Amino acid sequence: MEVDNSPVLAKWNELKALVEGLELDVTKNARGVSAAGVRARKGLRALKAKASELVKLSVELGKTKKDAPAAE
Repeated sequence: MEVDNSPVLAKWNELKALVEGLELDVTKNARGVSAAGVRARKGLRALKAKASELVKLSVELGKTKKDAPAAE
């Protein structure tokens, strides 16, 4: 399997994009903008869901590698 096409890396890049997108709203919320806080919390819930997907994918891939016969 190529590293560039790894589904784990694709999910990781999704997570990084979500975090980058949340930064502005979190900053605004820290300054007291309540609407930004609503957007930040919504984004954080999405981030949590995506992180959970990444964990599940990683576990599944780990199991398939463990069960696959070793190629030498």
